[in-house]
Amino acid sequence: MTDNETLDVTVADGAATILLNRPDKLNAWNLQLGIELRAAVESLSADDAVRAVLITGAGRGFSSGADLSEPREEGAEGMPDLRARLKERYHPIITGIREMPKPVIAAVNGGAVGIGCSLALAADLVLAAESSYFLLAFVNIGLVPDGGSTAFIPARVGLARSMEMMMLGERVQAPQALEWGLVNRVVPDDQLRAEADALLARLAKGPTKAYANGKALLNRRLYADLDGQLEAEADFQGEQGQSPDFIEGVLAFMQKREPNFTGK
Repeated sequence: MTDNETLDVTVADGAATILLNRPDKLNAWNLQLGIELRAAVESLSADDAVRAVLITGAGRGFSSGADLSEPREEGAEGMPDLRARLKERYHPIITGIREMPKPVIAAVNGGAVGIGCSLALAADLVLAAESSYFLLAFVNIGLVPDGGSTAFIPARVGLARSMEMMMLGERVQAPQALEWGLVNRVVPDDQLRAEADALLARLAKGPTKAYANGKALLNRRLYADLDGQLEAEADFQGEQGQSPDFIEGVLAFMQKREPNFTGK
């Protein structure tokens, strides 16, 4: 995987690392990153020599979410087709991580925002730097959570905190995320990568099939209808992507001003 433009993928001693590598964009997801991340997840999942996987971000952030500056595929009446984007680009990555028959770690540096938050929480174990944060930013531009976040967050923190993240669109700082149970560990910023690499090496030497079967059991208990939830997210997001509030939200974001939502 040496030809990637937006990722660095390395494998050694059964341990694989996926480094999201668009640091100038805070690792925001554009089309190329989506294509390359899906290929990496599928390749590492199928490679029996890989026994554990780490996902982290280059630079100051894990991932700032979808790249709003990227030209969008048009659907009906020239509006963006968010439903198609989710189904074709994002969902195979999220389900690929959940179904991967080996442990997946997310090491969150800086912000995990929008689909970046979903990506982090799709992992089996989440390590967070002390200065990192998690943010369902969707509501701030008139959208609903997607990428499986409406499944992953309630499973981790319950209804009340899920509603707070979804409706208020505020940052959940790493210490609060740990208190809530959103993440597994919080470590000093300068120790994040070393801690993550040590955990990755430990898992890569562990009983891979036992990890895989245990993961499958928890998926069966907690995410038995993940495909259905992803489909529902895509349907609602497709509706929101046609809304005046979404257009206003994106314009306000690009113009660095407060949005004037009308509730439509």
